[in-house]
Amino acid sequence: MDLHRPGLLLGLSVAAAMTAGLPLGGAMDNRGLTEVEGVKVGHYTLRERPTGCTVVLVEGGATAGVDVRGSAPGTRETDLLRPVNLVQQVHAIVLSGGSAFGLDTASGVMRFLEERGIGFDTGVARVPIVPAAILFDLSVGDPRVRPTADCGYRAAAAASGDAVVEGDVGAGAGATVGKVAGQARAMKAGLGSSAIRLPDGLVVAALVVVNALGDVVDPVSGRVIAGMRTPDGKGLADARVFLRNGGRSAARVGEQTTLGVVATNARLTKVEATKVAEMAHDGFARAISPAHTPLDGDAIFALATGTRDAKDDLLTIGALAADAMADAIVRAARASAGLPNLPAARAFTQDPAR
Repeated sequence: MDLHRPGLLLGLSVAAAMTAGLPLGGAMDNRGLTEVEGVKVGHYTLRERPTGCTVVLVEGGATAGVDVRGSAPGTRETDLLRPVNLVQQVHAIVLSGGSAFGLDTASGVMRFLEERGIGFDTGVARVPIVPAAILFDLSVGDPRVRPTADCGYRAAAAASGDAVVEGDVGAGAGATVGKVAGQARAMKAGLGSSAIRLPDGLVVAALVVVNALGDVVDPVSGRVIAGMRTPDGKGLADARVFLRNGGRSAARVGEQTTLGVVATNARLTKVEATKVAEMAHDGFARAISPAHTPLDGDAIFALATGTRDAKDDLLTIGALAADAMADAIVRAARASAGLPNLPAARAFTQDPAR
């Protein structure tokens, strides 16, 4: 196979390209999702539990799609994003902790946008279009503390175009990973974001909240950096080894979900945005093991602001979305500071990035 044939690199992961000794091209950017012009990100964190919500604002509107890949989802307004349905653009995406209770946060974001005259014009009122998805974090701290509509409003009010704050914030405040053998052997993860800018100005970025059943795996090294711990809690057990040796899952239904948003400045249709969301799930598969399980509610939203004049290649956008998502997942694990009895990646010397 001629790896240097033009265009072939676009189908390779970052890890595969590096292994092949190929130049990756483009530039990774730690501003994250806000590298896409017109996209703002805001968090609101309830430190007393901890939990919270994260809002991605696109006040000028963005074409959107979604792909829900997990079997235990909690979502709002995802049917609206089906390509055959009427509404073409959204004004915000909300990711929240608190299980199904956290869906209430989207109401606060709608109120914030309505106060500013932003929304779908129905002729009698402007209705903000705000899809949302939640993750289960009620097992971390007091389950009676969960994000509300007011939290969503505050997160929207805090949204800015500054570099995305990562780690134990917003929807990532109570996020955990490595629950194959149960919550007692889990680790803390959080929220991460990454962007790729090509020399011609195309930007593809990702934001993710990692609350996965599986481990977080660095796709470059193939090493687990956060996940299921050994029985004594002092090392990484590696869920792949555990399952191959006949280990049985002790995870409970509905307690894990990874939620992502990818965004680009390209012009896309709803059909194309949906395809980008589908392709971005490759990033989950590269950096989480196992992913898309019967107990996860994995979902990715895709946004296209359409500020570029050029018509960009859909294959390129989707491939870059998967790379940005995988990088954001690793960043989410490494950015977490951990909690008492829930160490994060930085606590283990096995992480080669330390």
